[in-house]
Amino acid sequence: MLRRLVCGASVAAATLALGAQSVFACGGLVARNGAVRLDRATTFVAWHGGVEHYVTSFTYEGVASDVGWIVPLPSIPTKIEAGGRWTLQRLVREFSPPVEFAQAGAGLAASAGRPLDAQVIEQTTVEAVDLTVLKGSAAEVLQWCRDNDFAINGETRAHIEDYAKSSPIFMAAKYDVQKANALGRFQGDGTPVLITMPTPHLWVPLEVLANAFDPVDADLFLLTDTPTSTGEEFGLFGLPTSSVGDELPGAPGFVLQAQEPMNAQLHTDLSSDRNMSWVPSSGWVTHLTLHAQSPSVDYDMNVSPAGDIRLVSFAQPSIATVTPAPSPAYAPEPHMATSSLAALIGLVVAPLAAVAAVVTLRRRRGSA
Repeated sequence: MLRRLVCGASVAAATLALGAQSVFACGGLVARNGAVRLDRATTFVAWHGGVEHYVTSFTYEGVASDVGWIVPLPSIPTKIEAGGRWTLQRLVREFSPPVEFAQAGAGLAASAGRPLDAQVIEQTTVEAVDLTVLKGSAAEVLQWCRDNDFAINGETRAHIEDYAKSSPIFMAAKYDVQKANALGRFQGDGTPVLITMPTPHLWVPLEVLANAFDPVDADLFLLTDTPTSTGEEFGLFGLPTSSVGDELPGAPGFVLQAQEPMNAQLHTDLSSDRNMSWVPSSGWVTHLTLHAQSPSVDYDMNVSPAGDIRLVSFAQPSIATVTPAPSPAYAPEPHMATSSLAALIGLVVAPLAAVAAVVTLRRRRGSA
């Protein structure tokens, strides 16, 4: 899993944060000398009516001068722009006490040279990050990486080949550390980049956060039309269920921590941020945390329009019109919700208690 840190971390709208030594593809938070590693990833994904907005930010540890990375996308973006300045920090504050949260800025122009095999769909720059959207086969994308000085090792090559079976769209990025410094960015900070694109259902690549044997430490915020569910609980008698506190099946350390409807203050704070006016005033916000060792993070995540969270083996098709079923290793093992269990016990105990009370009353009358 070495050097594939960011490969795939951007689906529809992404906030990317990096800085590293030689230009390095598909896992760009690791320099050739190992001087840079991922510290924490924070991501906000919103889906409604076939459109996904994906905002994610990475902070890193280490000192380096230049870095590049490649991420798979499920479709061609309709827009790439700077992400919100405080959106991720505000979401963190919504679900936890105030914490110090690093934030910065980033934007990729393709290198000059001979014609590239992969089709260049779009090129733009956001602050200190140059971004290029590519379309092509794995071989074409890999050739483009080599032509543009992205270091490709065997594992990175295999990773791109796997994701290319799902989608021919990738995004390449280069982070200009000197420019970031000129903009007042601190070493290790990241830049918000918002990518908006059509997707049939919400999809989040997670396996790409895994890096050798390093721990994966990430916050994930989802905004969906309906409450999300891990599928671990089922209810009876129409009683509501909640997945809060559930660990996703087959994913140690991946926990649904909290969930709440969008409230007026949170909507105001998010939608007033830079380029975030699209945030709807209704919906459900879900907070998940991932704290696990890299070897165990070998999955991506889908969420159906009905709110069902499903983990699938990484690089599974992300553009299917029907939300893929969970891979067997991540299939939910439903159990009765606590509220339903209490109600069921009540239905059984209440009649027995009534009968016992009647018998006791008759005994008392008979002995009177």
